[in-house]
Amino acid sequence: MHGRLLCTFLAVACFTGTAGSARAAELPLVGGVEFQPFASATKRLVEALEYIGAPVSEEDAAVIAEAVASAEHAPATRAIQEALDRYCVLGVDISPESRVKVSEGPATKQLVEHGWRAFLVKVHNQAGVTAEPVADSPNAAALFTSPSFQAEPEVTVSPGDVINRFLEIDMYGDRPLKETLSGLSLEYRVIQLYSNTAGLREATLSFNIGQGTQDIGFRNEVAVLFDCLPAVDVTLGVHDTDGAPVMASFVIRDDLGRVYPHPGRRLAPDFFFHSQVYRADGESIRLPPGDYTVEYGRGPEYLVGKRDISVPEERTHREDFQLERWIHLAAEGWRSGDHHVHAAGCSHYESPTQGVTPEDMMRHILGEDLNVGCVLSWGPCWYHQKQFFDGDVHELSTDDYVMRYDVEVSGFPSSHAGHLSLLQLTEDDYPGAERIWDWPSWDLPVLLWAKEQNAVLGFSHSGWGLQVDGDHLPNYNMPKFDGIGANEYIVDVVHDAVDFISTVDTPAVWELNIWYHTLNCGFRTRISGETDFPCIYGERVGLGRSYVKSPAGPVDYANWAEGIRVGRSYVSDGMTHLMDLTVGGVSPGEPGTDGVNSQLGLDGAQQVGVTARVASRIDEEPNVEIANRPLTNQPYWHGERARIGDRRRVPVQLIVNGQVVATQEIEADGSIQEIQFTANIERSSWVALRVFPSAHTNPVFVVVGDKPIRASRRSAEWCLEAVDVCWESKVGNYFEEERAAARAAYDVATDTYRAILAESEVE
Repeated sequence: MHGRLLCTFLAVACFTGTAGSARAAELPLVGGVEFQPFASATKRLVEALEYIGAPVSEEDAAVIAEAVASAEHAPATRAIQEALDRYCVLGVDISPESRVKVSEGPATKQLVEHGWRAFLVKVHNQAGVTAEPVADSPNAAALFTSPSFQAEPEVTVSPGDVINRFLEIDMYGDRPLKETLSGLSLEYRVIQLYSNTAGLREATLSFNIGQGTQDIGFRNEVAVLFDCLPAVDVTLGVHDTDGAPVMASFVIRDDLGRVYPHPGRRLAPDFFFHSQVYRADGESIRLPPGDYTVEYGRGPEYLVGKRDISVPEERTHREDFQLERWIHLAAEGWRSGDHHVHAAGCSHYESPTQGVTPEDMMRHILGEDLNVGCVLSWGPCWYHQKQFFDGDVHELSTDDYVMRYDVEVSGFPSSHAGHLSLLQLTEDDYPGAERIWDWPSWDLPVLLWAKEQNAVLGFSHSGWGLQVDGDHLPNYNMPKFDGIGANEYIVDVVHDAVDFISTVDTPAVWELNIWYHTLNCGFRTRISGETDFPCIYGERVGLGRSYVKSPAGPVDYANWAEGIRVGRSYVSDGMTHLMDLTVGGVSPGEPGTDGVNSQLGLDGAQQVGVTARVASRIDEEPNVEIANRPLTNQPYWHGERARIGDRRRVPVQLIVNGQVVATQEIEADGSIQEIQFTANIERSSWVALRVFPSAHTNPVFVVVGDKPIRASRRSAEWCLEAVDVCWESKVGNYFEEERAAARAAYDVATDTYRAILAESEVE
């Protein structure tokens, strides 16, 4: 149990009605109450109030304790009511016909900004109902409800109405209490009220026990004037490992685990679907006085700090936080980036605004130490958000952190064929298109148009529609090609129209499988890492990342994007890093034999040395809950999934033509470790490293005797069949006038895979 807390300016729920307080109204005393169950319920009520940090006064506690032990039941029932009524914000009367009417109680109507206060509700239950009690208020309606862009928000709030939406209500029904009414003629319920503002505010409070139970003439609601006391301005000192001021992530909880500022009452730049907020050195957060636990960090390259703070009853207060890295990839020459971030749609605010601003998104990029953030405008709020596209990096960018607005082709006619991430565009409107539905209904024309701009092109959330049974790779089961991932990729790759497919934000087997098969056929598409924030993952930006080998100095977006195109990169959840891979001295994305990118040429079969610097960090104690999840459940990529047994070790696997040919275990303690393999190359092949499913390099292509890579007849057969499956799945959604061109493109893909199959000698 929590100790008794002061009632003034509490960080957690607290009563404001005490002995001698001014009363708005006396609540009628209820007679004829069955004493034994009422006394038992009262004892549980007092325990619950103690537990949530809102105890009654010592004087009232003594009165109640004496009363519940008394043999004089009628006077004892009266004494309990007189003690508890003073804490009631509402009195509720349920008629024998189950009609509900509400009156104002005598408790002092005092709330606290950004904090919770607890009150009682006195329920005279003449009907003996056992329904769940519901408290409501138009002042507590959800500010923003938009689970997906396809659904209309349940509540549309005009900017002028925001001032009225200051309240949050919680009817506390956890143990030792019950969620439902007991059926007793008299009981007390706990109601907790939260305010997101300070000052005098009027709220209309209502109460019901189900649809149709409200009394006529608005008697089930009452207007109550609250005095919302101001919170404390807590200034945060935030410093990086070198002492430099930075932006960081903060998750602040009270003793009951409640998050501050309350997510349901947030406005941008703080997001209501997050536990964390982002604050830079010298910025502040408003908290009620009290005790808190703070978790702080700055993306996956930092350790998560945790400590307790106490906010005093002062106007201002300061707390300082020192961040700690476990690895610094930028210092190693690798720049992180997430090329799939949204400022509107899915979890984002849509009402009263159309998404959030570049200033809001930049705060999140900085707070997660993401060197490059690509904010993609798409179907939701397209016409509003596209104003921020100018074909260049945004003016808010710094030397170390770059943000650029580009396009995801999602919510467009071709979306059924697979969503596209179009990076480094110079023009974001398709020729002749005035509205979204003027765009093509299949992907290849869009890719070829973007390719003319020298954009970097790829498929988003690649695994959707490519679900296969089994966790093995390569996987020869045939997916349905019925989703919005890298579906039409099976055709577009043949037309040299795709630079990458995305990984990390869908199940690893689904997204890697189609890539492995096309690599085995000799195509050289690369992979990138993405989050699809806040649609697939809403927790934070940068849960899926591409780390691009970059020159020293300020981040050059064009160089970073080119690194994605040519594969001078690896993908990761940020917990594992596969740096500086070399295969026979050639690195992914770098000039190799005869100046060909990523290519090692050999005259004949031979052994080739493979080297890399590898680091991984997982906690010492296994997270069994994550480790035991199926690979089809989030998080799809996570270092914990790669753990070997219960040891703090992970396997680094050497991949040749999609097959694991060698494995080395490393300590996942965050240290950078040198590893070496020897690969036996008998024919033209692709070579990569992975820690599955946490990180994967792009490949080096080893060409033996100038022959193309034809690694697997089974892969060629799979791709050949996949073209037909994809056509049957997608053709019905192609515009009729575009079907002939699409059929011709598919036929080219069919002929190409058939020729590759004829050239493939090994299974």
